[in-house]
Amino acid sequence: MSNKDQYLIKTEPFYQAQGNEVTLYEAAYHAKLPVMVKGPTGCGKSRFIEYMAWKLQKPLITVACNEDMTASDLVGRYLLDANGTRWLDGPLTTAARIGAICYLDEIVEARQDTTVVIHPLTDHRRVLPLDKKGELIEAHPDFQLVISYNPGYQSLMKDLKQSTKQRFTAFDFDYPTAELEAQIITQETGTDAALAARLVKIAQTARNLKGHGLDEGISTRLIVYAATLIRRGVAAPDACRMAMVRPITDDADIRSTLDHAIDAVFA
Repeated sequence: MSNKDQYLIKTEPFYQAQGNEVTLYEAAYHAKLPVMVKGPTGCGKSRFIEYMAWKLQKPLITVACNEDMTASDLVGRYLLDANGTRWLDGPLTTAARIGAICYLDEIVEARQDTTVVIHPLTDHRRVLPLDKKGELIEAHPDFQLVISYNPGYQSLMKDLKQSTKQRFTAFDFDYPTAELEAQIITQETGTDAALAARLVKIAQTARNLKGHGLDEGISTRLIVYAATLIRRGVAAPDACRMAMVRPITDDADIRSTLDHAIDAVFA
């Protein structure tokens, strides 16, 4: 297996389109434009990128960004071994060399002095300078840079610079409509449509509390967790509390409100 093959997605990921985002993404990819996907936690951003990599039959290298990530973590570094020093490419460099889609998930978690290393790859130059190595990499024609973040967590300390944002085309993602989300839950878990609709109704109750005690609503991912537990024999109210309520809040009043909603739906 070649280095490139190990990053290919072999099985089609399930993705339910909400609009024309698949066609638009394909256009951006073939035009060699970088893409930014914005939306709340667990609404399908990463699944969408996985699906597009599979559909385009391109390798996908995903990086989960964090506040301790340095430019060297992305680009690469020299390592010491028994024979002296050797260079090890980082994921961004590997993607640029082999023509992969490089997906930087939750880019705002990374330090701003780290994210600036992506700039030369996001304009007409499509190059990556390896300053420590004295090498300038011209990105493979198939290379694309994709970033994601959650605007709901934006703050003065955690937001992208305009100089970074304006290098990307962008998609706004949100939770699907109730009907579509229920279809997704049914497809993902094999649960029946009536139960999926009930779970979505509970999630929407929580989403209505966003900004009124909740930082973030119940994600589609958490609904899938609840449906999976129910399929394993867990009582529906218990599964909802475990998978949909307890992960998102420690506030006793909000928990009580959502617990009452669960009891009402499954009464």
